[in-house]
Amino acid sequence: MATEVLTLGKALNTGLRRALDRDPKVVIMGEDVGKLGGVFRITDGLQKDFGENRVIDTPLAESGIIGTAVGLALRGYRPVCEIQFDGFVYPAYDQIVSQVAKMHYRSRGMVRLPIVIRIPFGGGIGAVEHHSESPEAYFAHTPGLKVVTCSNPADGHTMIQQAIASDDPIVFLEPKRRYWEKGEVDAEAEAYPLHSARVARPGTDVTVVAYGPMVRTALDAATAAAEDGRELEVIDLRSLSPLDLGPVHESVRRTGRCVVVHEAPSNVGLGAEIAARVTEECFYSLESPVLRVTGFNTPYPAARVEEEYLPDLDRVLDAVDRTYGW
Repeated sequence: MATEVLTLGKALNTGLRRALDRDPKVVIMGEDVGKLGGVFRITDGLQKDFGENRVIDTPLAESGIIGTAVGLALRGYRPVCEIQFDGFVYPAYDQIVSQVAKMHYRSRGMVRLPIVIRIPFGGGIGAVEHHSESPEAYFAHTPGLKVVTCSNPADGHTMIQQAIASDDPIVFLEPKRRYWEKGEVDAEAEAYPLHSARVARPGTDVTVVAYGPMVRTALDAATAAAEDGRELEVIDLRSLSPLDLGPVHESVRRTGRCVVVHEAPSNVGLGAEIAARVTEECFYSLESPVLRVTGFNTPYPAARVEEEYLPDLDRVLDAVDRTYGW
């Protein structure tokens, strides 16, 4: 496949297809992933081409989906589980933290569970309750799990394949409101390491750290700031556990200012961990405190007011301005 312009959704679909084609032990399972192709059509056409034994429509039972995946992984398979919406993952939380995260440690390294748990996450699509959550901190806090999130089609295409090939259990978060955004995908390009952060836009004045759906927001803020003469360096974390903060520290030592952006509430969120570690490592380089731009510490609101909840360009630029107030 030469370089193509794909949506994030199609790039994920293509990545899943390549993984299925490459390894007969890869199986996809979840609610409506087969004949329907998933509610966002991420698995569209895969059951038709690979059969009902490899792309499996499951009952509406998230705990059962993950529990079954544990058994399959113990028998040598590589299950890729889809949780239909972020807010539906909680019935499976016990299986994820009690079994998936602990089996390798419990067995003293004798057993591995190469399970990928795909979760469309975040808001911005005008959905009803339980369909716009940002649960990443629960999983990033859990030893034994790895957590990654893509922000663009090129990363979506490669990262899903890397996650499936990994022998570790990985929670793979997909920014659902970015499914329809397009970008170039080169299937033959050298893959960036799965658990590495990358500089999405170089800059010299303020470091803006984001992941998943907020990377686009941060890039838009950087474009707007450039019109006022400020160059923001945008870093896409990509991996939330483990965190690759080397590029962040290097950037902050140059800029002296750091803003962290995510949709999840601020209280005990990823931004707090990042702010603490940046402060520890870059204390003498900082010109101001590390600031956070996040969702509010409330349940996700009704769709008609979600734009008031979600961090946007103006809130990011306001935080950038505040870093110059010290």
